[in-house]
Amino acid sequence: MKRKGRPATKQAELKEGFYIELRTKGSNSPVKIRRENMAEVDLAMEQYGRSKIVTYLGQVKDGKWLDGKNKGKKTA
Repeated sequence: MKRKGRPATKQAELKEGFYIELRTKGSNSPVKIRRENMAEVDLAMEQYGRSKIVTYLGQVKDGKWLDGKNKGKKTA
């Protein structure tokens, strides 16, 4: 089924918050999950870590990564 209409020209920006990346073992397609604070990130990493590969990506504020893997880069 094809999507109708014109494709977006501007990439969607990430919301402010803390991001982790989840991958199923043996898979190449990651899923990004956002949490409001670091305590929630730690809880999510513990919860998903049992069955998935979890990577901390960092904190996003004002369209930039403040820490983590992409520190100092823009989100889009």
